[in-house]
Amino acid sequence: MKARFLLALPALLCASPACAISNDELRAALAQRFDGDRTRACVAAGAIADGAISTAYVCADPKAQRPYDEHTAFEIGSVTKTMTAALLEEFIARGEVTLDDPIAKLLPPGTSVPSFNGHDITIGQIVTHTSGLPRIPANYRRPADVNNPYADATERDLLDALASAKLTRAPGSAWEYSNFAMITLSYALAKRNGTDYETLLRDHLLAPLGMNETYVARRPPGVHLAQGHLPNGTPAEPWDFHPDMAGVGGVRSTVADMLRYLESELGTRDSAITPALARTQDEVANVGGHRMAMNWFLLTRNGHALVIHEGGTGGYSAFAGFDRAAKRAVILLSDTALTANGGLGQLGLHVLDPAISNAAPRLVATADAKLIDALAGKYRLQNGLRIELRREDSGLTIQADGQDEFEMGYDSAGDFYPLKFDAVLRPKRKADGSTTFTWFQGGGALDAERIDPVTAASKWTPTEVQLNDYVGLYPLTANFGLRIFASGAALFVQGTNQRALKLAPVEPDVFVAESVGAEIDFARDGDKVMSLTLKQRGQILKGDRHQDAATDAAAH
Repeated sequence: MKARFLLALPALLCASPACAISNDELRAALAQRFDGDRTRACVAAGAIADGAISTAYVCADPKAQRPYDEHTAFEIGSVTKTMTAALLEEFIARGEVTLDDPIAKLLPPGTSVPSFNGHDITIGQIVTHTSGLPRIPANYRRPADVNNPYADATERDLLDALASAKLTRAPGSAWEYSNFAMITLSYALAKRNGTDYETLLRDHLLAPLGMNETYVARRPPGVHLAQGHLPNGTPAEPWDFHPDMAGVGGVRSTVADMLRYLESELGTRDSAITPALARTQDEVANVGGHRMAMNWFLLTRNGHALVIHEGGTGGYSAFAGFDRAAKRAVILLSDTALTANGGLGQLGLHVLDPAISNAAPRLVATADAKLIDALAGKYRLQNGLRIELRREDSGLTIQADGQDEFEMGYDSAGDFYPLKFDAVLRPKRKADGSTTFTWFQGGGALDAERIDPVTAASKWTPTEVQLNDYVGLYPLTANFGLRIFASGAALFVQGTNQRALKLAPVEPDVFVAESVGAEIDFARDGDKVMSLTLKQRGQILKGDRHQDAATDAAAH
């Protein structure tokens, strides 16, 4: 089990999913996550708990409220996929196909579909992201308009992509999130139904659930679409999709309509499609640690079975999740692209289960000069793109080959970000003491390799006596902490309910667990270690030392 030290302090007062949530409590949870956030995002939320509905709306900058109301729609991005799964389940219930059938059976006759050593892609593998199809088709990677990347994709483009795709492994053998797979399913369902996707969705899901303000391209009267934004506050274009392919991420909806959808997922709103929605929640695959229902992600937290999905487009973010047993659900809709900045997942999980800690806002900060100097240099990303980072005064700039140079900002999560477009550069300390980074953009993550000569960092090797300086317990939140202990000439870290990891010393008071991308910096008061700071995956957590070496040794 990999360490995931990604927690902050709780905002909701009730520690049980059975408790109702007031509007004020929901607003407080949103504010705890977004108050002062550098993205200036606005978030609308709805929650169902103990049979009651609460709603809230918060903007990161309280002086820059945006004119949204109950009829404001947001792009829900990939949360759309869960609706597409429900439409598929109706085809299954009618006996037309099964999850074990090849996807070719659902597609128009003659459609060429890749296979691997005689193993066909099944429908079940399509809805669990185990098909082997890549994230996006190769011929979609250079759209005519990068700000609206799916708008010009045609039926011919999809069919050509399927015909030319080459699987590198057997379907079902590995998990890889794939929009390509869901574009294919959306197209197949629309063609089988003889209508476009929006008509299929309207007739079989939206109308039965009374979701009269939800749409793809045909906006209902009285509904207005929120203006989307990049994380720097720049307006972003809505995303458009081919009429048959919108089931990958093309739905726009309001908080009220999404609450109706979640009521039906909970089984508390009866409709013709409610039984199909329930069946989409059953586990279909567990591959590589990813437990999947039909396009729903399945988690277990604090003994509760949670069903979730996030969504993101060029200017919007969404989270939908529920605990069917506790009859608790939450919808979060934002007018800002937050995928590269951690999304809405941690906030959504906190609202679902208050014992799960909330995320913290990303505040504008100043990077340490040592970090900037360590990053400055030339790199190659995994996709081959060459990038140079330069120090400019007290900041950092980035320039890719053949492109303009861009100024970077820095935030309290320890990430750099371009001021002019949506991406994140996350520094990563390696066990040899060098610093590299991971580049997040467009929903993907690419590791960087240093390609220019760099002076090797001097190796620091602490003695066993020095290692004992760090031994102790360091609570980071009310329900999560780190245990630091020494064994022989090595130092180890163990998070609450997690396995122990060996730490590599990189300089005095700084250690790295490279396998999980974590850096731990210890702070002293004089000669005595008093606290630590954990830097991992875009979060920075601090904890005081609560147990000294002698006490820890006695306990073990």
